[in-house]
Amino acid sequence: MNDRLEIDITILITILGFIFVGILVGYLARRYFSEGKVKKAKELARKIIQEAEKDAETKKKEAVLEAKEYLYKAKTEFEKENKDKRIELQKLENRVIQREENLDRKVDLLEAKEKELSVKEREIEEKDRVTEKLKKRYEGLLEEEIRKLERISTMSSEEAKRQLMLQMKNEARLEAAETIKKIEDETRETANKKANKIIGSAIQRLAADQVVESTVSVVDLPNDEMKGRIIGREGRNIRALEIATGVDLIIDDTPEAVILSSFDPLKREITKIVLERLIADGRIHPGRIEEMVEKVKKEMENTMKEEGEKAAFELGVEGIHPELIKLLGKLKYRTSYSQNILQHSKEVAYFSGIIAGELGLDIKMAKRAGLLHDVGKAVDHQTEGTHTQIGVDLAKKYHEPSVVVNAIAAHHEDVDPLSVEAVIVGAADSLSAARPGARREMLEAYIKRLEKLEEIGSSFEGVDKTYAIQAGREIRVIVQPEKVDDQSTVFLAKDIAKKIEEELSYPGEVKVTVIRETRAVDHAK
Repeated sequence: MNDRLEIDITILITILGFIFVGILVGYLARRYFSEGKVKKAKELARKIIQEAEKDAETKKKEAVLEAKEYLYKAKTEFEKENKDKRIELQKLENRVIQREENLDRKVDLLEAKEKELSVKEREIEEKDRVTEKLKKRYEGLLEEEIRKLERISTMSSEEAKRQLMLQMKNEARLEAAETIKKIEDETRETANKKANKIIGSAIQRLAADQVVESTVSVVDLPNDEMKGRIIGREGRNIRALEIATGVDLIIDDTPEAVILSSFDPLKREITKIVLERLIADGRIHPGRIEEMVEKVKKEMENTMKEEGEKAAFELGVEGIHPELIKLLGKLKYRTSYSQNILQHSKEVAYFSGIIAGELGLDIKMAKRAGLLHDVGKAVDHQTEGTHTQIGVDLAKKYHEPSVVVNAIAAHHEDVDPLSVEAVIVGAADSLSAARPGARREMLEAYIKRLEKLEEIGSSFEGVDKTYAIQAGREIRVIVQPEKVDDQSTVFLAKDIAKKIEEELSYPGEVKVTVIRETRAVDHAK
């Protein structure tokens, strides 16, 4: 209604505007034109007014039509909106009705279940009462039977329990021993076949040197007259040489030879080179000796570096720090149980690489760990600590991989191996060190170790005789068959092996074999 009123007012204002324009035009026409033109002006004003009226009427009709169209659209939208809301309300009403029906059904079900539970509770209570009565009755019968059994067996229930537990424990122990023996036999058979194959392949592919280092070196002389020049006037030359090198010179009746004696292979090598050069030069006096010793010592630094580089190149190991390379070269002039350590390290690296290849592991990493496993021995006489700890510190200092560090630390089982490569290095170290002829032990220490092995084996109850064989690599223990049964031999072997591990130090491993034999002897007369 307000919109229509606004349209009518607009039309009226428009008409009044046109009327005002017409009056104004007539006024101006009458003022500016003569009386003769008044009629024309009126006619013109009349036409203008008519046109204005027509325009006003047209605009009025258009405004009415627009208003009607607007009202129609508004009404249509209103009806559509009301219809949608009615539909939505109907849906909500249907949902509410459906939920009410569902709730009613659930309430009915709950009531039915509640009644059913009440019935079951009463039944359970009744069964509990019956069960309790039966339990009391059975307990009484059980106590009566136990008293009867105690009277018959003259044994209390606690004693019977202990005897039964002891019998069950013995039976379980025997069964466990049989099972352990069976599993160990199967595992040992499979493992031995595979290990023998791998180790056999490794040994076959590596032609290792069997040379044992000694504590003396021999320098050949062109003639026996050179011995006097080496000794010098009042022995000053030989004293100067021994003081400068720390090596003892033995000049005896051996024709055309001088013997150099020292436990340090590096010092013996320096002295040998110095003596050979002095002999070739011909000038032998204290000043020349000291000068030559210093010169050869400097040359040996380069020689050790070259030896380390050569070893790394032979094995195909790259990226080792120059300081570690120099220490590797120094191992050429170090020995362990008369075995050259550089040669031993190369053997361990070769063995490690071959075993890693057989197992499908990282060959280069295994070789690297094997080559560096004894690097601590290059400076263990200068630094406090074991050679394994020194080697670990050196490897960490020069940023070796963690696998190499752990292999160095674990190759003597000081720590647990954290990788397969570390286990391989330990096995390769034992292979290189424990093979026949690789190392030389003092006779006295060797005999004491054999005696100690036999003593440990004989210290166990039921043992008749113990024999250490294969250079102390195996002991065979013969037991008394009436005191030790077949199952107990398994535990006895383990106990002996454990005691050997705790009380003895030895390279490689010691095999413990327990033998139980029963003989029946008769005579035909």
